[in-house]
Amino acid sequence: TRHPKKGNDGIRIWETPSGILNSIGLENPGVEEFVKTKIHDMNKLGTEVFVNLGGNTIEEYIESAEILNDYDFAAIELNISCPNVKHGGIGLGTKPELAAHVTKICKEAATKPVYVKLSPNVTDIVEIAKAVEEAGADGIVLINTLMGMRINLKTGKPLLANVTGGLSGPAIKPVALRMVYQVAQAVNIPIIGVGGITCAEDVLEFLNAGASAVEVGAQNFVDPYVCPKIIEDLPKVLEKYGYKNIEEAVGRSFK
Repeated sequence: TRHPKKGNDGIRIWETPSGILNSIGLENPGVEEFVKTKIHDMNKLGTEVFVNLGGNTIEEYIESAEILNDYDFAAIELNISCPNVKHGGIGLGTKPELAAHVTKICKEAATKPVYVKLSPNVTDIVEIAKAVEEAGADGIVLINTLMGMRINLKTGKPLLANVTGGLSGPAIKPVALRMVYQVAQAVNIPIIGVGGITCAEDVLEFLNAGASAVEVGAQNFVDPYVCPKIIEDLPKVLEKYGYKNIEEAVGRSFK
């Protein structure tokens, strides 16, 4: 984000059946501190770096993108959908015209490719995906977390201080697959699939649904080595199901 954020107060993470609720509130040091202390070391990791960019206002997105232009990384992942921020994110990500607007202004301000991460908390995900594609997005990331909550039975009150949080983990995988499947048939830009991935077989499902890459989030809390395991296992899983490469698997469910 443009300025440092301390995040939400109180309980931020709570385990649920087949997932976790999080209400972090985008805690981070701000873009200026990030480029001073983080990005240089990240670029030594031997992998491509995507910078997730959030903001409360259009102006903050523009300013952050312009600061990032002076640094080396692969792409911006535009976060217009985080359900834990009270101002900005959820509104921008749930209205096609606003999603398109913030995409357009970030594409104009940024020199790097811009991938837009979309919220599943909408009526028509395809409409919003098409809007950001028309606005110039280089790719789409599906999905961000689903909104949820838990109740403390001792008090009768919400467990999370922010009341609601983002649900992630295996519980949301069927929703994520459905949305990737729908959007992949409506847009012509790459999709990164996200939501409940725990193994190489899950990755193959997302590829079949139309994603050409994936992100792994919640499972890292369960197994910090899950990503290396998936990378090692994926060629064997592709071979098991008769694919010569990843490209053959992409979109198999509707081709």
